[in-house]
Amino acid sequence: MPSHERFQAWKLCHELTVAVYRHTQMWPTQERYGLTSQIRRAAVSAAANLAEGAAKRGRYTDISLGSLGETSYLLMLARDLDLITPEIWEELEGLRKRAGGLTWRLARSLQESA
Repeated sequence: MPSHERFQAWKLCHELTVAVYRHTQMWPTQERYGLTSQIRRAAVSAAANLAEGAAKRGRYTDISLGSLGETSYLLMLARDLDLITPEIWEELEGLRKRAGGLTWRLARSLQESA
């Protein structure tokens, strides 16, 4: 098993990424290179940076946390533009909050062990 898969934070970031991809499939085509691309990149970055950090034994949690913050804003924007329903926003934002909380705890534990 790759080293990043042992982290619950990574698992939730991955779950968030999959959910973001699924919910953005039906967004307007004019958003393909705009908001759709941006929110997907932000979600992927959160999981990818945890995976990269685990492989290099480095700390990429700060970048991951930043990407989760960006994802939060983009979800809010999508909701306010009526690209997602308030219910879908609650689902995705709840997942993002859980991923963010675990990522923050992971970052803190890495700092304490250093």
